[in-house]
Amino acid sequence: KDAGRIAGLEVLRIINEPTAAALAYGLEKKDGKTIAVYDLGGGTFDISVLEIGDGVFEVKSTNGDTFLGGEDFDMRLVEYLAAEFKKEQGIDLKADKL
Repeated sequence: KDAGRIAGLEVLRIINEPTAAALAYGLEKKDGKTIAVYDLGGGTFDISVLEIGDGVFEVKSTNGDTFLGGEDFDMRLVEYLAAEFKKEQGIDLKADKL
């Protein structure tokens, strides 16, 4: 909040990235839905569960884990995708340094 005030902004509420993404996703939605939005970047895994309908957003739950997400998750995903590609195409992407 202090950074916002210093920048001359009136900060009403601070929200995490998954909640912000859910808000952006649901701005035009009219039908009621319950959605889960997750963020695996920045070294954490964050998730928010929201109910969206008629322009109203209700955060039902939000949580994070500082031991999931980030580089460790990225590397596991790259390893998995490279292995799947090799299995299907017979080409080892990890051997190509480009």
